[in-house]
Amino acid sequence: MQRIRRMMARKSFIEYCRLVYPNHYNESRKYLTEICDRIQAFMEQNEKHFLVINLPPRHYKSFTATCLVEWLFGRNPEIAVMTGSYNEILSTSFARKVRDTISEKKSDNSRLVYSDIFPKTRIKRGQASASLWALDGSSKNNYLATSPTGTATGFGANIVIIDDIIKNAEEAYNEITLDKHWAWFTNTMIQRLEGNDWKVIVIMTRWALGDLAGRIVSAYGNDVEVITMKAVQDDDSMLCDEILSRHDYEIKTREMNQDIVEANYNQKPIDVGGRLYSEFKEWETLPPHSEVINFTDTADTGTDFLCSINGIIYENEFYITNLVFTDAAMETTENQVADLLFSGETTTAQIESNNGGRGFARNVERILQEKYSSNHCNIRAVPQTHNKESRILASSAWVQNHIYMPFGWRQRFPEFYRQVMTYQKKGKNAHDDAVDVLASIYEYVSEPREVELLDKSVLGSGRTRRRNHYWKG
Repeated sequence: MQRIRRMMARKSFIEYCRLVYPNHYNESRKYLTEICDRIQAFMEQNEKHFLVINLPPRHYKSFTATCLVEWLFGRNPEIAVMTGSYNEILSTSFARKVRDTISEKKSDNSRLVYSDIFPKTRIKRGQASASLWALDGSSKNNYLATSPTGTATGFGANIVIIDDIIKNAEEAYNEITLDKHWAWFTNTMIQRLEGNDWKVIVIMTRWALGDLAGRIVSAYGNDVEVITMKAVQDDDSMLCDEILSRHDYEIKTREMNQDIVEANYNQKPIDVGGRLYSEFKEWETLPPHSEVINFTDTADTGTDFLCSINGIIYENEFYITNLVFTDAAMETTENQVADLLFSGETTTAQIESNNGGRGFARNVERILQEKYSSNHCNIRAVPQTHNKESRILASSAWVQNHIYMPFGWRQRFPEFYRQVMTYQKKGKNAHDDAVDVLASIYEYVSEPREVELLDKSVLGSGRTRRRNHYWKG
């Protein structure tokens, strides 16, 4: 019987967990069975590269990740695994648990150890430090534990596991910290992956829309598998009463901030409740139109983004057709905006003239004339004198209900999407470039009044080519 169970444990991840850790992975904890089965399917059958797992605290998410590494090494001692956590202490403890399990010696014949299941997988002698080690017979290091402040130089991995990258709510509220996590993930961890069948597993509590899990889903879209489980289910039952009963849940969360409760236990990001916008409507087929209008806000400082949006107006609704959203240098963005105006057959462009915007408008018009021999677009430099935050808040209801995003905008314009969908009603927002342009669209479309547009070169030639009267809105 024991021999059969060991054979099953080599083939099945959940059976390995049940055999080695029977108290943790007993039959009554059905959610763990589901998680283990889905992880194995992701590793063996799923063509997707990314797996995001969101679970409440103390529900064995990190423990299951260490079990996975043990099981994977047993099946293939040639693979290389790199794990990362928010600091070196946590990532090293993860590595130590895996190392110690593999190297445990049998002292009692009645007690099962790792080598009973995978006798060929052993730690290489002299290669047993806690954070970097190799397996016997391997020509390279098989395991590296690191963190955003650690190093991954010289290590190539087939599997990357990120575990608990956010330490607390303070970090979750800090957009600079979230940006650093993303930079570390994309510039360091992803770059260490090798081969064609690499996998990335991110295990964490969903703290914020812009946390690592959220950005991976936004950036990689259909290449991401997501497993999300809440402590309190939709039918008000608990995910697993053995681990967290309703009574214990209410005691533990009684004095907690409700935002943190929802993030920690129910995978609702802390900034969802306070964000200015919920989901936008999307269009798949454009309504009839005769003109395309552009709204552009140039980057005021080195940390700002240029936002330039093309769209059409139909029955007092605005349909975004294309956009440029970037923090590139002005000499780059001038060409990008000119390309957007020409390719979109834009008829009118309204460029905010504050903080160098007038010069930007001149250069865009010059590029259109030199590069495309085009004067089709009427470019207007428009000053903005009203308080930015007040404008954004005042326009939010209209923007939410009357601006249509292009289908799939989350994947097409991930940074624009993130800034729009994480903008908070209260508190400090690191960026407001995207929502500021949405407010400009509201001001242009929502207030019907007759305006006079001079199709006049912003280059300052003084020549008026055409005078149009039309009804705005």
